Amino acid sequence: MSAQQKTAVLHRMVMPGHICPYGQKSLWLLRRKGYAVQDHHLKTREETDAFKAVHGVKTTPQTFIDGVRIGGHDDLRRFFGEKVPEPGATSYTPVLVVFAVAALIALSIDWLSMGAIGWMVLPNFIAVAMCLLAMLKLQDVEKFSTMFLNYDLLARRWVPYGYIYPFAELGAGVLMLAGVLTWLSAPVALFIGGVGAVSVFKAVYVDKRELKCACVGGSSNVPLGFVSLTENLMMIGMAVWMLAGPAVGLMNG
Repeated sequence: MSAQQKTAVLHRMVMPGHICPYGQKSLWLLRRKGYAVQDHHLKTREETDAFKAVHGVKTTPQTFIDGVRIGGHDDLRRFFGEKVPEPGATSYTPVLVVFAVAALIALSIDWLSMGAIGWMVLPNFIAVAMCLLAMLKLQDVEKFSTMFLNYDLLARRWVPYGYIYPFAELGAGVLMLAGVLTWLSAPVALFIGGVGAVSVFKAVYVDKRELKCACVGGSSNVPLGFVSLTENLMMIGMAVWMLAGPAVGLMNG
């Protein structure tokens, strides 16, 4: 049988006030895999409940291939050998995406300001990354502070620090990016980066604890480890560089 002749039967919710997104994804996936789809719409809640009762399932959509029920969208992805994220599984993807976007923004800033890519791209990258990471934390400060308390040494001794941290990170990042008030931004970055680095190192490499990092907010599944430590070391490096700049200038003068 050719790929164009393969058929599948899909039952999905298509109601006036709700179209199931997973049903749409299942339809797209089946067509992408070369299936002709018999697309059956469940147009009311009663019709949906009756379908579930007949087939003994708890959710829709449901896909059938060659008369065999494959299941919902995740089951369909597994059927085609595609990766399905497991609930609660850890991943570095969120923080790596932040770093990638920060790098692109930093490159754009350099190009717009100088018409070329120069040495300022690195400090700009760190400052932008700090702003983006702070933004993610500020989406839900309560969740962030709760996760932060699992490993940060200062927050464990003084709980309000968990609420202050994202504002301090954002403020330092903005000032660094603007190149103003170095006397304020550099010490703040050095302090929060230093405490963070020590806290992560102790939790991961000394105590050998397996924790989730609060670096991209309190709802993330990023594992606490090398990437988390890198974030703090970048802040320390940026702060030291900014503080050393005037001192070097005075020595050369």
